[in-house]
Amino acid sequence: MFIIDNVEPEEPLGLSPGQIIRRVTWGLMLVASVCIYGSHAPLISLCRVGGQIPFSSSSVVLLIELSKFVVSIVLLLIWDRRSLQVSVSWRLAAPYALPAILYGANNNLVVHMQHFMDPSSFQVLSNLKIVSTALLYSVVLRQRLSARKWYALFLLMAAGAFYSYGGIQDLEDRSADTHIYVSLPGLLLMLLYCTISGLSAVYTEVTLKTQKLPLNLQNIFLYSFGIIINWLVHVTGGHGQSFLDGFSVWVLVIIISQALNGLIMSAVMKHSSNITRLFIISLSMLVNGLLSYLLFQLQLTTLFFLAVLLIGCAVYLFYGLK
Repeated sequence: MFIIDNVEPEEPLGLSPGQIIRRVTWGLMLVASVCIYGSHAPLISLCRVGGQIPFSSSSVVLLIELSKFVVSIVLLLIWDRRSLQVSVSWRLAAPYALPAILYGANNNLVVHMQHFMDPSSFQVLSNLKIVSTALLYSVVLRQRLSARKWYALFLLMAAGAFYSYGGIQDLEDRSADTHIYVSLPGLLLMLLYCTISGLSAVYTEVTLKTQKLPLNLQNIFLYSFGIIINWLVHVTGGHGQSFLDGFSVWVLVIIISQALNGLIMSAVMKHSSNITRLFIISLSMLVNGLLSYLLFQLQLTTLFFLAVLLIGCAVYLFYGLK
């Protein structure tokens, strides 16, 4: 139905109108995902009041999960009514509990790691997720990647590291009092974080592809556990603010866009691969940089353009060469 990595596309002359529509739709979905990923940080900046985020992040995440859950139910009723006749058991739903738990664990790790390294080091080192995800993808799904494709993925990781280190700068921010430090516990936690990130992504892909169920039904399973985990996080968080405190139009845009992106990512996992997902996330850095420049007059540095060059080379090496 969709283009899958490592599969040769059909000749354009042999495409039917339906295939052309599906390919165009698939391309638009990927472009939308890149734009949504890239606009996430700028949208959060637009929500700030007095330099602070006024809303509860757990409330927003919970509403995103609820939105994806509701949309999946609606799409299931519209397109996959026949699947409602299939007996749904906990045995089918249970595998989706693990990704929710792993994602929840990683969210807590992100907070805990801040005690062992500075934010810049965290941003740079977190790009190791590209390698960990690719390794687990290759081993678990038995997808052998050529040396050229591994080189492309390392270029992708390098691009992320350069961008995170100093791709954009605030010229008015003279507080260059940022001390670079990484402790041994921080490195170990980072390795654990990257491993969990790759494992949860690859496990989700395997589950979506091996179960012979409609994607919308699988999404309902996945987001059900996401709602439960994030509700527990919200209840036990002790925020001291009501559920909708600090909400604005921009927060609503974040919820809608992230819910849409979550649904697109599920389709990518089922019909393409985690490698496609990695390229989407890397390409989104370019959108993030351009929006930061246009909206907040941040300076695009030499490292930004170096990251653009490396991403372009990675895309060409992975997808362009035959």
